[in-house]
Amino acid sequence: MRPLPRPLLVSLLLSCLALAAAAQNPAPVGWNRIGQAVRAAIAAHELPGAVVLVGHDGRIVYRHAFGYRETVPRRERMTVNTIFDLASLTKVVATAPAIMQLFQEGKLRLNDPVAQYFPAFASHGKGDITIRDLLTHYSGLPPDLLERDWRGWAEGIRLAEDVRPLGPPGVKFRYSDINYLILGALVRKLSGEPLNIYAWRHIWRPLGMMHTRYLPPPSWRWRIAPTEWDGPRDGLLRGVVQDPTAQRMGGVAGNAGAFSDADDLAKLAQMYLNDGRGANGARILSPLVVAKMTSPQTPFNVPQVRGLGWDIDTPFSTNRGELLPVGSYGHTGYTGTSLWIDPYSQSYIILLANTTYPQYRPPILSLRAKIADICAQIWYPGAAGRTHDAKVERALEDITGYNEVTVERHRDLHPEEQVLTGLDVLKARRFDILRGKRVGLITNPSGIDREGHRDIDDMIAAGIHVTAAFSPEHGWSGQLDTTKIGDTVDHKTGVPVFSAYGPTPASRHLPAAGLRRVNILVYDIQDAGDRFYTFETTLAYSLQAAAARHIPIIVLDRPDPIDGINVQGPSLHADQRSFIGFYAGMPVRNGMTIGELAEMFNDTLHIGADLRVIRMQGWSRGDYFDETGLPWVDPSPNLRNLTETILYPGVALIEYSNVSIGRGTDTPFEWIGAPWIQEDQLAQYLNARRIPGVRFVPVSFTPTASKYAHQLCHGVYIELTNRRELNAPEMGVELASALAHLYPRQWDSAPIHSEIGSQRIVNQIEAGVDPRILCARWQHSLRAFQRIRRRFLLY
Repeated sequence: MRPLPRPLLVSLLLSCLALAAAAQNPAPVGWNRIGQAVRAAIAAHELPGAVVLVGHDGRIVYRHAFGYRETVPRRERMTVNTIFDLASLTKVVATAPAIMQLFQEGKLRLNDPVAQYFPAFASHGKGDITIRDLLTHYSGLPPDLLERDWRGWAEGIRLAEDVRPLGPPGVKFRYSDINYLILGALVRKLSGEPLNIYAWRHIWRPLGMMHTRYLPPPSWRWRIAPTEWDGPRDGLLRGVVQDPTAQRMGGVAGNAGAFSDADDLAKLAQMYLNDGRGANGARILSPLVVAKMTSPQTPFNVPQVRGLGWDIDTPFSTNRGELLPVGSYGHTGYTGTSLWIDPYSQSYIILLANTTYPQYRPPILSLRAKIADICAQIWYPGAAGRTHDAKVERALEDITGYNEVTVERHRDLHPEEQVLTGLDVLKARRFDILRGKRVGLITNPSGIDREGHRDIDDMIAAGIHVTAAFSPEHGWSGQLDTTKIGDTVDHKTGVPVFSAYGPTPASRHLPAAGLRRVNILVYDIQDAGDRFYTFETTLAYSLQAAAARHIPIIVLDRPDPIDGINVQGPSLHADQRSFIGFYAGMPVRNGMTIGELAEMFNDTLHIGADLRVIRMQGWSRGDYFDETGLPWVDPSPNLRNLTETILYPGVALIEYSNVSIGRGTDTPFEWIGAPWIQEDQLAQYLNARRIPGVRFVPVSFTPTASKYAHQLCHGVYIELTNRRELNAPEMGVELASALAHLYPRQWDSAPIHSEIGSQRIVNQIEAGVDPRILCARWQHSLRAFQRIRRRFLLY
């Protein structure tokens, strides 16, 4: 009898050992559904074979091979120790952890411009792209190199440096292999080691990942799953990276090229679950770095959420399934590989297949999702994947914006339920909580019900005794654009109206003469959704007055007119607090209703008022005001439509400087100008910045009031092209930066600190710091505010 070839003998021996291990650790009931799903996919010719490995609570609980790793020119069964071309899993197995090791060693910063390390990369307007943009795929770079006739690692990097972006950084998720080509080169530049050597010495070997390599040795070939079959002439692609770019670069690239097996990937996954320490005790990453890698690192309020390397919630997240919690993370590879890690259940799922062999097949999206759902139902029994464990719930709350972004993405543009304001809700109850009270009503013309009736009329018609009213900025009529606003009388009802707005700080509180007439306060004013709108300060002063006099205050809630999701812009520094900025730490756009703000002010500032918020009904956080069905009333004389209200949080940032923002025209906040601006020059500069959601048209106009009254001004008309893409405060900083750059002698930036909320940011604008970099820098303060804000969201 002829002896078996040595490679085949070893393969059979390893397979027998694997089967024996599985027999000693039988899978719990439920895991057999994984086998059923994989076998069904193989029978449907979705893949030739696969290895599935599942880990939970620090140990492997399921490990099985299915089908064949080779079917032509011969049939070879899949084994659990099969080595796979990881394709894009390389990004999180090699490149991202390598970059983050260099980060924790202080050799780079995430917000460093890439051009700081590769000056040629600055070509074609790429100078603002940061390392963070590359890691999260928010660089704006195209998916891959288009050129095909090239060879060599250095040539690949040169082409990547010279590529033209498809859009500005930090705006849109575009998955790009070029991002990781550059990151791989950065590892080499900062460490002095090629990526394959670095990954082996600093990540894989310390973790005991002895079957993970770039450029696997020939002795491994028999264990490697082929990725292509080119016929009898060219044979199998086996042990050579399938990715064309990585091939041309010699098999070592940041985007692809690594090979590994399921057991080694389990060691890597466990390292992430162990906060950066391998099961063998090797420290690869610090706990803080792991937390940073695996939490959202993309711009706020975008639907596609990425960590640093890791996918969290994008169209590529199919291997999370529908039941694993958002906040888990993973990645996939083109050849059929995938890894998903759930830190809340301390688990991971590895699915390795060679779906590109013997010919290309569509990605196994359905199979990945099915396996994830099966695991989720085992780990979270009875919870449909949504655990009620308090620790998990708190962790999920830390994933800022997920539920809100989902609301915005899937919201119904024509809701069946009618939106009712707090006034409508209380009116339906016949103002029961106000009966027998002497009511002080804080309102203006925006205080109307769905039918357009004034709140004061509704109350009096229901027999409520309104003994005083209080008017905020712009007075009882809502049309006064002055600080000289006196007391008056409502001519229809005869109720005395006390002004809560005047030229001095003391005159902007609720007058004592009015407060003496009441034993309960009701606040009902439509807000504009941004920090410097003074009605929010009047709300805070009303809470303080109620607390000081020990009387209740009722807030009738109304929508944030520019949606209740987006939280944007620089935060207010404590030394910049004023009547146009009451709450330190609040960004320009707070994404909160007036009722939510009342709860937050009263609690976090320890005002201690006897507060009750009457909630709206039928309102979705993703609603703009024109989607509520509620009647529009100008919240102030110069916010005459929703478009101006959307632009206001940006344009108003420069209002106190020596430019006209359109006051005294028919379209305030829709254009800016001054006699010394060259309209074509400014429009060209701003359009070249490719600010999402707007474009700029050169105009000339003559205001009839306010700045430059009766003088010809030149500037730009701001056309709102996509309100959901616009980050208005960032646009405002872009406007300021453009004026500082183009007109440094004419433009006076000194007064804008009060609305921007930070003198430091004004100084950086004057110094020429790119607005996108400024936006990245204020993300930390946004996160701090989000942690406070989420406690008070009512919808």
